[in-house]
Amino acid sequence: MKPGRLKQILLLTDGCSNYGEDPVAVAALARNQGVTVNVIGVLDDEQRNHPQGLEEVQSIAEAGGGVSQIVYQKNLSQTVQMVTRQAMTQTIQGVVNNELQQILGQGKTMEELPPEQRGEVVEVVDDLGEMCDLEVLVLVDSSASMHHKLPTVKEALYDLSLSLNARTGSNQFSIFSFPDPKDTIKKMVDWTPELDAIHGIFSKLASGGYTPTGPALKEALYSFASKSVQRNRQDGEDPYEETGF
Repeated sequence: MKPGRLKQILLLTDGCSNYGEDPVAVAALARNQGVTVNVIGVLDDEQRNHPQGLEEVQSIAEAGGGVSQIVYQKNLSQTVQMVTRQAMTQTIQGVVNNELQQILGQGKTMEELPPEQRGEVVEVVDDLGEMCDLEVLVLVDSSASMHHKLPTVKEALYDLSLSLNARTGSNQFSIFSFPDPKDTIKKMVDWTPELDAIHGIFSKLASGGYTPTGPALKEALYSFASKSVQRNRQDGEDPYEETGF
């Protein structure tokens, strides 16, 4: 198996969506298009008793084939790295299990292999996780309740960049925020291999407004589609042919 390209949306939010289409449905659409949706709920202590927001975080990630995690500010940096890597492993395991089913028969998964063979497959998954190309679009909720959390978000994303750039495979990051007065989402950082560019950008964000999580996810998905078409045209490939493993 050759290393491929993994695409992730990393949604950072602290509240319930309250405008536009259902974010769970949009996350399912993203999954069908090969983009994993991970969600980190960034909460304050007073938000512990708001189950609706917590349930939405989990439901979006489940529909998007990704990982969800509830975190309080002080632990955000470590959580962002953990969720991104966990989602990489989960996605690759899914690809490997599909390959195993073709080889061993329908219904067979990695967990059903003898211990020695299972260990060999785990090594393959780990190797692919290090070698594959990774694209992470970070989607930051900048509604009013997130204002005081944005400096922590900035540090967490910088740490994520440092952590993932130790991999063998290439990394590409971009950062969008929502809501935006003119558009659904606002591009804060264009696609880049390192997130040095985040210094100073969050201080320019105007926090406030409604929380259109569903429309924001859809716009993020369009950004992936545009990037894929542009990249494949540059490579002389079919712009609508997905790169896999």
